[in-house]
Amino acid sequence: MVRAGLRPLLDLRAELPHGAAVRLGDAARLARAALIASSLACAALGAFVLSLTGGVTPAAAQQPGTPGRFDHYVLALSWSPTYCESAGDRADPAQCKIGRPFAFVVHGLWPQNISGWPEDCQKPAPFVPEPVVRSMLDLMPSRRLVIHEWRKHGTCSGLGATAYFDTVRKARAAIVIPTEYRQLDTYKMVSPGDVEAAFLAVNPGLDAGMIAITCDSRRLHEVRICLDKSLGFTSCAEVDKRACRASRVVMPPMRGG
Repeated sequence: MVRAGLRPLLDLRAELPHGAAVRLGDAARLARAALIASSLACAALGAFVLSLTGGVTPAAAQQPGTPGRFDHYVLALSWSPTYCESAGDRADPAQCKIGRPFAFVVHGLWPQNISGWPEDCQKPAPFVPEPVVRSMLDLMPSRRLVIHEWRKHGTCSGLGATAYFDTVRKARAAIVIPTEYRQLDTYKMVSPGDVEAAFLAVNPGLDAGMIAITCDSRRLHEVRICLDKSLGFTSCAEVDKRACRASRVVMPPMRGG
């Protein structure tokens, strides 16, 4: 579809008699008319640009949601060595220094809607008790991650901090990690389809419409599994839209030592 250009809103060409002098009052009126035309043209251009974006502004798209109002969860399991390698010096040493041999870790349990997702549902977010933070470090090996996930996603669950992280633990316990991805000592090339198939094989009831494999430019990033509010598997076409489209990706090795 070809969009026609914006037409002039006002024609300001003055038709003066040949040889006539422009009086001061005429000049002032012409200046005011030009200013009005300029303002109207800017407004029209803004409306034109907004029409190209579907009429959604960034502010409208990022409004916080209502706690407890969502359709299902997404359990995001990150391949920890990818985070450590890509973050470099910015990586959390509690997760990434030598002697931290983490494989798949919980990135988060995210309330999700059929289209879009809520986030930052309570500002300021309620405090996470220190015993709760410590209790999650076996699954989410970074204090910063635990607190961040509570603020951004947990506050949208409709649960308190303790109940939310109990739910995270139950969700993780419901998923079996394939044996071949529990220990990795060297770089491994895989296809996203192979990773998905391995998870489907060891998790009865999970099918291809309930899981998405994500990647960065060349590394396996996450396995995302959709769960209903009772933590049973559920379909999620929206999540699959962000799945990895690469044919092959690398899995960096775990950080033992």
